[in-house]
Amino acid sequence: MGVADLAEYPWDAVAPYAARAAAHPDGIVDLSVGSPVDVTPEVVRRALADATDAHAYPQTVGTPALREAIVAWYARRRGVPGLTVGQVLPTVGSKELVALLPLLLGLGPGDVVVQPRAAYPSYAAGALLVGAEVVDADDPAEWPDRARLVWINSPGNPDGRVRDVASLRAAVARAREIGAVIAADECYAELGWDAPWDDEPIPCVLDPRVIGSDASGVLSVYSLSKQSNLAGYRAAFLAGDPDLVERLLTARKHLGLMVPGPVQAAMTVALGDDAHVARQKESYRRRRAVLRPAIEAAGFRLDGSEAGLYLWASEGRDAWESLDRLADLGILAGPGHFYGPHFPQHVRFSLTASDERIDAAADRLRASAS
Repeated sequence: MGVADLAEYPWDAVAPYAARAAAHPDGIVDLSVGSPVDVTPEVVRRALADATDAHAYPQTVGTPALREAIVAWYARRRGVPGLTVGQVLPTVGSKELVALLPLLLGLGPGDVVVQPRAAYPSYAAGALLVGAEVVDADDPAEWPDRARLVWINSPGNPDGRVRDVASLRAAVARAREIGAVIAADECYAELGWDAPWDDEPIPCVLDPRVIGSDASGVLSVYSLSKQSNLAGYRAAFLAGDPDLVERLLTARKHLGLMVPGPVQAAMTVALGDDAHVARQKESYRRRRAVLRPAIEAAGFRLDGSEAGLYLWASEGRDAWESLDRLADLGILAGPGHFYGPHFPQHVRFSLTASDERIDAAADRLRASAS
């Protein structure tokens, strides 16, 4: 199978609903894709600008300063002390890493890639690209012995569910039992909302409480797109098993998967500045507090959604019917069909809209219920 054999890009199917929503007299409220709308922090933009004399090829492995910043960030923000620079690697955004990881690990026909039951579509795309089989399963007991790569996602996209330390420990133990690499997509880990994640950090798969001192077979994947509004920079990284990191580094060198030099400089600064992350979280907290009760007032039930950037909701009918109703209100959301076959009656609402647009969506949703 090749890239040309992948199915039509799912978001293209939303275009007719977007057109209808855009015809609303007060304009569209786009809560679909989840692309940040807030400004990139000035300190990060300044670092990028100062690094634009980028005449030499960038280092695939990352600059020493960036690698040290990633190590320090894991210790400070994720409760993972003791990483070395040989255990981290920058990537050109997290999506390319997610989609290419089966290829970079040498998977192929006959292998199995496990993904969550509610899954970001790029996990399956990466498996299909190499001819591997995809299995949807959240419970480690259901992971087949033929699995060679297991994706877990905490907080989940789209469902906002969080795996606690005990759940992560069980996942790592099962992956090691069957000889699979376990990769944790943790891109929303700074965005905890409901108890206990409103008061304690969301655990990382590399947390010593999960893996002890042994990172073998374990990878953590992270992106600065959401917490720092760097989606346009394509700024992400991975950490974990040093042997896996070395293998991935070699493959990425051959393929030219290098983060541009100015972006590496910007990432270094972003990782060292926690203040802008706290400000951005407060913006999302405010938007969530406005949007959540309005969604519920409009007849939707929220599931999961205790963390992350989305509200995962159902009104008990097919998601395309819900999108139809929302389009008449000038609101665009994401159908549950995009995230696997198990949630056809769910829709995903993103918090990535301006305060004014979130307020408008809330007003329309409340009005629709009266």
